[in-house]
Amino acid sequence: MEASSGHQLMAETLGKFVSLVSKRLPDDVMAKLTELKGIETEPLAKSLYACMFENMEKAESLNRPTCQDTGVIQFFVRAGAKFPYLGELRGILKEATILSTKQAPLRLNAVEPFDEKNTGTNVGTKVPWIEWDIVSDDDSVEIEVYMAGGGCSLPGRSIVLPPLAGYEGAVKFVFDTIVEWGINACPPLTVGVGIGTCSTSAAKLSKMAMLRKLGSSNPHPRAAEMERRIQEGLDAIGLGPQGISGHRSVLGVHVEGMAHHPSVLGVGVTVGCWANRHGIIQFNKNLQYTMISHQGVEL
Repeated sequence: MEASSGHQLMAETLGKFVSLVSKRLPDDVMAKLTELKGIETEPLAKSLYACMFENMEKAESLNRPTCQDTGVIQFFVRAGAKFPYLGELRGILKEATILSTKQAPLRLNAVEPFDEKNTGTNVGTKVPWIEWDIVSDDDSVEIEVYMAGGGCSLPGRSIVLPPLAGYEGAVKFVFDTIVEWGINACPPLTVGVGIGTCSTSAAKLSKMAMLRKLGSSNPHPRAAEMERRIQEGLDAIGLGPQGISGHRSVLGVHVEGMAHHPSVLGVGVTVGCWANRHGIIQFNKNLQYTMISHQGVEL
């Protein structure tokens, strides 16, 4: 069946947006990097921040991705049940990924499991990865795209702790993970922490936490305090840009939680690199769009 004009329009718009996200960091990440660059005093750290900003300028002027590793494409969809293209969205997201792969261009990162063969399109079995959240009584859709390179994926961990480990055990797990693996993820890092009831739920919550807007806090005062204390502790380690030492280790620390089984405490950690490439675009039922994460930019 031939795709509708709306289907094609949405796929083309999303393809351009995915390409944009590969080349331009979201507003909150840019603002935080600018802040940390101004704080740094160590000569080598200052030089590395200068290289990062030169890299971002080159990405824009040369129309090439900020980092050559554009990851396996992930989409987080918050769709109204009345959005007219809801049933076509999976296909639209796949088409957008293929279009962006050619346009950006994106590195070919989709390798089929067991066969270990690259598909050459960034589309494969269950890729792009899509997380769905369906909202009743709404006719719009909000789509967040995320690109995680191999380095920032490497520290990802989740574990289920016995209840006596408590939140102290959860914090220790976060620190052990970042101290042991964080340097691989190209600091300064965005750290997401999930408190769940199993390894799966904790890992998913940590990813959602990592994607939260920098500078935001969990509305629960104890969770917000946990965020503050972890961030202060990680900054005190002084990973600095690219892990060569400096005054800061992280762009931010975000914690999300859910009700958990009384006998266990799941903890997940997801890490984003300094070039935390993600973006949010919203479509109404007529496919008019708003780029939430990248203000003042045209596709």
